[in-house]
Amino acid sequence: MQYTGSWPLFLVPLLSFLLHYNPLLAFSLKNCTINYSEDANKLWVTCRQRSLTAIPDDIPRNASSLDLSSNSISKITRTDLKYLPKLTYAGLEFYLISHINDGAFADLEKLKSLFLSNNNLKKVTDNMFQGLSKLVLLFLDVNHISYISTVAFQSLVSLKQLDLSSNYLQQITDIAPIFKLPTLNELCLGNNKFTSFQSDDLPLNISNIKSLLLTMNPLRKFSLTKDVFPHLWSLELSKCSSNIEWDVSNKTFLRTLTSLALGGTYISFESYRAVLQTTDSLQTLFPTSMKARIDEGLIDVACQIPSLRTLDLQLNHIVSVDDNLLQSCSQITDLSLSSNKLSEMSEHSLRSNSQLRHLDLGRNQLSKVPLAIRGLSTMETLDLSSNYIAELDCNAFLNLTRLTTLNLYQNLISKIKGCVFQNLNDLKELNIGENAVFTFDNNFRVGLQKLESLNLHNNRLLHLMSEDFSNLSCLRSLDLENDKCYNMNERAFQGLDNLQTLSITPGHYRKEMFIGLTQLENLILHLTSKWELRSSQQKDYSPFSNLPNLKKLILKVYDTFLVPDINQDLLKGLKSLESLTSDNFFRKSLHPDTFKHTPQLKVLQIINSNLSHLTPELFWQIPNLQKLDLSNNKFRYLDFLGGANLLTLRWLKFNGNEFSVINKTALQCLPALTYLDLNNNPLTCECSNVGFNQWVQSNNQTQVVNGHQYICAFPVSQKGNKFLDFDTSSCWIDAGFFCFIFSTCLILFTLLASFFYHFLRWHLAYAYYLFLAFIYDKRKGRKASPLHYDAFVSYNVYDEAWVYEEMLPVLEGEQGWRLCLHHRDFEPGKPIVENITDAIYGSRKTICVISRHYLQSEWCSREIQMASYRLFNEQDDVLILLFMEDIPARELSLYYRMRSLVKRRTYLSWPQAGQHTGVFWENVRRALRTPGSQTDNPIRGFFQNKA
Repeated sequence: MQYTGSWPLFLVPLLSFLLHYNPLLAFSLKNCTINYSEDANKLWVTCRQRSLTAIPDDIPRNASSLDLSSNSISKITRTDLKYLPKLTYAGLEFYLISHINDGAFADLEKLKSLFLSNNNLKKVTDNMFQGLSKLVLLFLDVNHISYISTVAFQSLVSLKQLDLSSNYLQQITDIAPIFKLPTLNELCLGNNKFTSFQSDDLPLNISNIKSLLLTMNPLRKFSLTKDVFPHLWSLELSKCSSNIEWDVSNKTFLRTLTSLALGGTYISFESYRAVLQTTDSLQTLFPTSMKARIDEGLIDVACQIPSLRTLDLQLNHIVSVDDNLLQSCSQITDLSLSSNKLSEMSEHSLRSNSQLRHLDLGRNQLSKVPLAIRGLSTMETLDLSSNYIAELDCNAFLNLTRLTTLNLYQNLISKIKGCVFQNLNDLKELNIGENAVFTFDNNFRVGLQKLESLNLHNNRLLHLMSEDFSNLSCLRSLDLENDKCYNMNERAFQGLDNLQTLSITPGHYRKEMFIGLTQLENLILHLTSKWELRSSQQKDYSPFSNLPNLKKLILKVYDTFLVPDINQDLLKGLKSLESLTSDNFFRKSLHPDTFKHTPQLKVLQIINSNLSHLTPELFWQIPNLQKLDLSNNKFRYLDFLGGANLLTLRWLKFNGNEFSVINKTALQCLPALTYLDLNNNPLTCECSNVGFNQWVQSNNQTQVVNGHQYICAFPVSQKGNKFLDFDTSSCWIDAGFFCFIFSTCLILFTLLASFFYHFLRWHLAYAYYLFLAFIYDKRKGRKASPLHYDAFVSYNVYDEAWVYEEMLPVLEGEQGWRLCLHHRDFEPGKPIVENITDAIYGSRKTICVISRHYLQSEWCSREIQMASYRLFNEQDDVLILLFMEDIPARELSLYYRMRSLVKRRTYLSWPQAGQHTGVFWENVRRALRTPGSQTDNPIRGFFQNKA
């Protein structure tokens, strides 16, 4: 049984809750997760891929974003989304939704984006979107819609973008009311069944549509006989499956058209020519999958348009570019030939493109930098990524003096000559990542004075020489991260005074390598070989002490053998650090002072390590910590959180550890916690976890991510069951019932204690002593022991004179009885209790010489208790009472058994004997001679029987 109800422990979390509670924060949901957000006013709920058949009823009412995509919901009813008044985004894609009740979205007054893509909707009814007056984006693509009510979109007075692509719409007249929407700017009708698009089918004078997409339709006719699209600037007609009859009676009908996408092998050259001849204001042209039409001279036709500036020829299977292909395109500023199969370009193929500013030749099969780009002095951006370029000569970028961005990512470059970049004085961004460069030949010591970003990620660097980058004083980002380490000169980064982001994979560490990087804010340190920590044994070991402005540090190790010994001064000097990520780095226990140098730390991630315990003191120096990730370690207990003073912690992740029992008390010490991830832990479904089980379901501040999907690992009978489903009723005692039982028992105990104290306290005291006699008797009793004495005399020391002067001369001297006296016959060295027991059970009788002193003696009391117990236990007449004084019965009340004996048995009184002592001693003789019997055999003679 468990009962938790300590008031002090309860008041602390309650007070913290009252101080930090925010009604916008959420709790653990059964089928959904609330995505963590720095903005407490934005509650993003995701129920993606949960095999749901109905919309959950526990979605927080203050949710602003809801993702229910990829489930098995087939219907949305009027009440499913009724209580979500703050929702601005709803994702209902990849469902099996076939029906939406009228007014299903009526209560979503603030909804701006609604995604219903990839469902089974067949029609759009009158009031399906009723109440969505603020809706801006509506996606109904990839459904089976063949019918749309004429008033379906009437209430969407704020709609700007509508996507009806990939449906079964056939007639423009069926969707004519859509064009009347006053705010609609973009309409997507691609991949439907439209065979014609004619302005005569649109019963309106003016539409505000700016972008119209009609791709992948079997269009046979496109006709504009009136000025219905005065604001149209983008038109897409690519991949149409039939030849188009183009009828635009007046060029001014397309006077605002600036972007046109064409494509498809079914459209004739003449049709394309007709299209292009009616677009005098065209600035951007996207012809795709048109290799045959390009060979027929389509590019020449397009470049006759004086306003054309951007020509995108990607995905046209162009293998080579000769001198004539782009000869007429002298006004082009942006040219893309990417994603073709381009392997060569003639030297003069770009000769006439003297105004070219942006050239994209990426994702082709070029083996060298084309000679055609030389001399293009207006070029600002050049993309040669994802080709097969292996070498860069000194003239590769000759005269590209205005080039600001150069992308050589993912080629086969192994060596770069020192003269390659010497004339690129305006270059700001250089990407040489994913190549095979192994050394530099003074490449960055000449030119590149304005370079701000240099990407050398994942090359084959062998070493970095001194001052390799010293000329790059404007560099802000440098990526030197590799799969293998390289040697670095301690002055490799000298001169990079403005560097803010650095990624390196050093083969060793030297503190001096960071000298001068005072502006560095982000550092990624990737260790692939043993990190040489020459200073690790020094008392003042501080590898990052030269980085006072560093805000983000990432330490990655991919081999446990490479993990260095961590010194408590590892982070010394990082007074501005806000985020620390260590991957497989801290594999031993951390020193309590590890973070004493990083008081501004807000994000701490220690993952994929071997940690099983942390001390609370570790977090005392980082009072501003907000996010803590300790995933994939070996933690079993949360106890260290209890004294960690993590008052600002909001996000806590322990994914992939070894927790079986979760201490909810430790979690209650985190008053600001709103996000807790304990996925992939072997939780036990027993009473030891009942507190956490109840906390997950009842707390209204902290969301336990996927808490309702946690699985039991123990015991075997519960394995595989849901953690929150195990029965906890047997683990709890109702607090009210417990208080009732406790208070009742307390009252009864008080009454009984008062009763016994007032009426039976002496009886209880005597019973206590009698019980002790029983214990002694059971332990030391000698029922079969031989009788050594006729009588054991029990007396007090104050009566010793009478015993020696009066009793012994008569009983031993005259009558010849053998008596046992404790002063004379007890065995020295033996415990007194054993002597008493042996004397009583070694004598036929026990004579008690009773006086007031006798009653006050502890040992005399024990002797008579032992003798009286023998009397009643053996039912033998073994006890003789000799009263030396007249003692009233009330004075015998402390000895309840003695009082009972006096009431029931005969006793002898010395005061009553007076001058007739002979009769007194004769009665004693007769008592000693009397054998034991099973019944009382009172002694007759000179006696007094008192009631």
